[in-house]
Amino acid sequence: MNELFLLALAMLGTGLVGGLMAGVLGVGGGVVIVPMLEFALGVIGVDASIRMHIAVATSLATIIPTSIASSRAHYRRGGVDLVIARRWAPWILLGSLAGTWVASQVDSRVLAILFACLAVLVAMRMMLNIRTRPLTQSVPTSPALAPVPALIGFVSAMIGIGGGSLTVPTMSLMGEPIHRAVGTAALFGLVIAVPGTLGFMATGYGNPLLPAGSIGFVNGLGFALIAPTTVFAAPFGARLAHAMNQRQLSLIFGVFLLLVSVRMLVRALA
Repeated sequence: MNELFLLALAMLGTGLVGGLMAGVLGVGGGVVIVPMLEFALGVIGVDASIRMHIAVATSLATIIPTSIASSRAHYRRGGVDLVIARRWAPWILLGSLAGTWVASQVDSRVLAILFACLAVLVAMRMMLNIRTRPLTQSVPTSPALAPVPALIGFVSAMIGIGGGSLTVPTMSLMGEPIHRAVGTAALFGLVIAVPGTLGFMATGYGNPLLPAGSIGFVNGLGFALIAPTTVFAAPFGARLAHAMNQRQLSLIFGVFLLLVSVRMLVRALA
């Protein structure tokens, strides 16, 4: 009972901090939730060998309702590119399934290192305010491009993110307008999160090291508490965001990601 209470407090704290940061920084999903959840699980003593698996899997589960709400809102405003969605979704789905299986088989430290490396790249891009010019006028339709969405799905499922950190810059490089790239990425978040969540439920089922309330690697208590508290806290973060300019927000986002990724990397390599 004591473990369940501590776990609930840890999940509530993760949702509140994650929602606040999401509101301030304009990001959501695993970029914020995974490192916060990994830290919270460590505080309550969850075994290090499965800590990242639970963080990644639970993060993917929380992305499902967020992606549904976000993609619907973008669709109503014409912000979802249905042509690209139809072409890329099957490959992202396959990549997500493959990434989920691989993640369930590797050591937790491998997931931590992979997440930390990606987070460092995103952090540096935000801190340095790096801008890139499109390589093409529009997203190519050639079947030869299939490895790109497949890789996005693969990496995103492995580290528990909705894919926006990878999909948006990739589509922007291919000439997709930023608002349509963001809206389409929100839809892809659902394509990544649903198979990823189900896969982690199946591959982690019966693991004796799992904390209370877990269905496979997905912690049901975490999903039930993180999702609503994130929604609750995000508006407060948004209010703070309006008091700062875009450059300040980019720097805050970059510093935050850099700190959590370096911490995660040091712990994984120790």
